[in-house]
Amino acid sequence: MTPAQLRMARAAVKLGVREVAGLARVSPYTVNRFETEQGGIRLDTAEKLRSVLEQLGVRFMTDDHGRACICYQQPD
Repeated sequence: MTPAQLRMARAAVKLGVREVAGLARVSPYTVNRFETEQGGIRLDTAEKLRSVLEQLGVRFMTDDHGRACICYQQPD
């Protein structure tokens, strides 16, 4: 997951930094630092964020040209 993918995913599910951080049980500061490319995140933190967003209908992907992207389908 790239910083841009995290920003796109949050926008798709209409969650703020604090909201997604709360759902993933991570620090909003950590989410903000990662999204603004001011620092990396640990693998377990990335997995928590990814898991929460995937449960909300986001799919993290890489296209045929190696570009990071997301797909979103609102859960039933």
